[in-house]
Amino acid sequence: MKQIEEPARRIPVRVEVDVLVVGAGPAGLMAAQAAALEKGTKVMLVESRGFLGGNMTIGLPLLGFLGRKGNVVIKGLPLQFVERLQEKGLATHHRACPLHVSLTMIDPEGTKHLAFQIIKECGIDLLMYAFATDVIMEGNTVKGVIIDSKKGREAILAKRVIDCTGDGDIAYRAGAPMNYGNEKGIPQPPTLMFSMRGVDSRKLRDAVADHPDVYDIDFIPNEFFRADDNCTFVGFRNQIKKAREAGYKLPVERTIFMTGMAPDEWWVNMSRVNGIDATDPAQYTQGEIICAEQNEEIVRYLKAYIPGFENAYVDRVAPFMGIRETRRIVGEYILTEDDIFNCARFDDVIAVASYPVDLHHPVGGDCSLYWCPDCYDIPYRCLIPQKIDGLIVAGRNVSMTHLALASARVMAPAMALGEAAGKAAALSVKENVELRDLDVRKLQESLKAEGVYFRE
Repeated sequence: MKQIEEPARRIPVRVEVDVLVVGAGPAGLMAAQAAALEKGTKVMLVESRGFLGGNMTIGLPLLGFLGRKGNVVIKGLPLQFVERLQEKGLATHHRACPLHVSLTMIDPEGTKHLAFQIIKECGIDLLMYAFATDVIMEGNTVKGVIIDSKKGREAILAKRVIDCTGDGDIAYRAGAPMNYGNEKGIPQPPTLMFSMRGVDSRKLRDAVADHPDVYDIDFIPNEFFRADDNCTFVGFRNQIKKAREAGYKLPVERTIFMTGMAPDEWWVNMSRVNGIDATDPAQYTQGEIICAEQNEEIVRYLKAYIPGFENAYVDRVAPFMGIRETRRIVGEYILTEDDIFNCARFDDVIAVASYPVDLHHPVGGDCSLYWCPDCYDIPYRCLIPQKIDGLIVAGRNVSMTHLALASARVMAPAMALGEAAGKAAALSVKENVELRDLDVRKLQESLKAEGVYFRE
């Protein structure tokens, strides 16, 4: 590749803070709030987009609030967030589901608005439309980040930095050891969600419940769908087969769509682009284009083959592809799928999760789900990158295997990890200790005081 040399220059320091959170998705929002709730902590949140919420704004339900026994396992700040939406009629109850364990539908626009409210209430310094493009290092310690915006290059100095970018951008630039995708370096594929309105939901529900011989549903009894309640339809493999025989070009083996907040609203989760690297803007761009083309064919298929969609129309398209997997750190501990299936317990637990290993195959168009018997602990060490100080991560860039991440990547666990990371960062500043040396018992006590769930 042809190269040029960038001349050295002095970069102005925009601000100095105690805790800097990079990325305002589900994990980042909780991290910033948790850190700011520690009195006297100066917190800044940097986001590259012009809205807050990340994947909470693309139409997917919040998965993972309930455990296999029907109890709430994600509490604390994430549960408080949903309860505030529920008070305004902007979120549903947590419905137990045989396939996804639990489903909680939320309104994307209401989520954005509530996020702004929380930022204001907590006195968090918010900066949007800015990319964190480099790190400021002293030896192996992160001391801040370099941001780029229309204003130019600036520095933000911080005593602790929390990487909630999803892609591990800060950890990567700091030189932390990273993994990517499966054993062959291929990640789970992304999807561009969209919603359809004008669906005859009663016709859809009754057709599926009355004719299980015609409309095949994965794992869930067809009668489950008759009630006017949260649900995700996953299946209709027979309809996919018939459509392909008729010349339709569909990228997946299953039909997947889920309830929205309005009675006639359904969100569709069926596009996929295998093998793209979402950390490469050229590949990300191509993925968006391909998904948009796929969605046109998917709409045509739904209207022709799924009862109730005959007169439906596209209402909204997600603002970006939902990225399931890219980089993840190699932390002080790597959570494995065996830990999940064995309901592992850890002395340094900071979150409990129960969502199944939900693997969208890196190659091909199918998915596989594997459930743990109850729930499992996520240890603090998964948030701490090897070799790098001053930095903690939360969200889907934490230290896990490819299969383990297929469980913990969903939004409710990501929010729980964000709360833990934010609280840890603030406490480590207060105690003047490195993040890896923090007394986890004090962290656990602080999280319990906010209502975080731990197993007895």
